[in-house]
Amino acid sequence: MEKHCVLVTGSAGRIGKAAALALREGGHFVRGFDRVESAAADESVVGTIGDFEAMKAATRGVDTVIHLAATPDDEDFMTQLLPNNIVPIHHVLEAARLNGVKRVILASSGQVVWRQHHHGPFPVRVEDELTPRYWYAVTKVFAEFAGKIFVDRHGMEVIAVRLGACPRDRGMIDFVGNDEIARDVYLSPADAGRFFARAVEATEKFGFVVVYVTSQFVIREVLDLEPARRIFGYEPRDRWPIGVPPEIIGDQPIPGIP
Repeated sequence: MEKHCVLVTGSAGRIGKAAALALREGGHFVRGFDRVESAAADESVVGTIGDFEAMKAATRGVDTVIHLAATPDDEDFMTQLLPNNIVPIHHVLEAARLNGVKRVILASSGQVVWRQHHHGPFPVRVEDELTPRYWYAVTKVFAEFAGKIFVDRHGMEVIAVRLGACPRDRGMIDFVGNDEIARDVYLSPADAGRFFARAVEATEKFGFVVVYVTSQFVIREVLDLEPARRIFGYEPRDRWPIGVPPEIIGDQPIPGIP
């Protein structure tokens, strides 16, 4: 299997760390990019995703970019979402183009199909109408369409990954555990890492694709995993609450255990 040099932005975060670990386990070289040192990466670049020159430097010599760095939910648009979620999409894609990066993987969200996500019909498919929840989801719609433009205009390969719910704190654990839909779109860090490794290693040419990535459902498949299985051979192994990082569980019981 061909070994790759992969840039992971947001590499110190929960999903970024999981992606870096899975890629290194597969023998790939990982360059992390974050505001702090990335312990899971082979090489760590400390910087901000709003710095275009830093992004150009970080993308030199890499085969694939996995772009995970962002404000992770609804915040003030002008001070948080615009500089952290919109502007960096330009920087990542343009830097990748200038440096001849073959493949870019952009983190999107199930929040871009919020109405269907909660009301069906299930499973929600990638071709279903976009119904973004609010401004955060709109930034992910922007990322998806920007990626498609770069495929059409510059011949790159771009994967827009609509990620499930990966808890980042105790409050989110309680929300997912007490919500039937959220449990069915839960995404463990380990499953996220497995998907990103598959996406980096894929040898077939695909242009632009959108896929949903979650762990195994508890009651029903809310988000359609068929494209991720068919194109990348992704098969989730975990089911809520398997894989929730112990450091954020605390001493309280986990709700929603089947």
